[in-house]
Amino acid sequence: MMVNDILMLLLGPEIDKAVSDYYSKYLTYSPLVYPYQVEIVNVERIGGFRTFHFLLTLETTPVVGPHISEGKDRLTFEIAPTIIPNQIKLKKFEHLETHELPPHWQDIIKQKAR
Repeated sequence: MMVNDILMLLLGPEIDKAVSDYYSKYLTYSPLVYPYQVEIVNVERIGGFRTFHFLLTLETTPVVGPHISEGKDRLTFEIAPTIIPNQIKLKKFEHLETHELPPHWQDIIKQKAR
């Protein structure tokens, strides 16, 4: 669990940017992603044993306000020393679910997510 927590902290800025970019089309308020709300779905080593090129797929539940779930998303990152400058690149972003916001949070909706 400790290694998972470290990984989430290191990937946090990339996760936040991807989520913010997606939801900026739909909300006036950028959702937060807490490290404990990120689940590793799949890790794939590209190139075989002891290479340092990975595809990492995560699922997260971004929240607004007092931990109100906005939806569920799947992000796939490529991690490799050949990717410059920070060795992490978002390969795919999938919005899996849209959760209904309570009435007093409806004013942050620009348009419904698809």
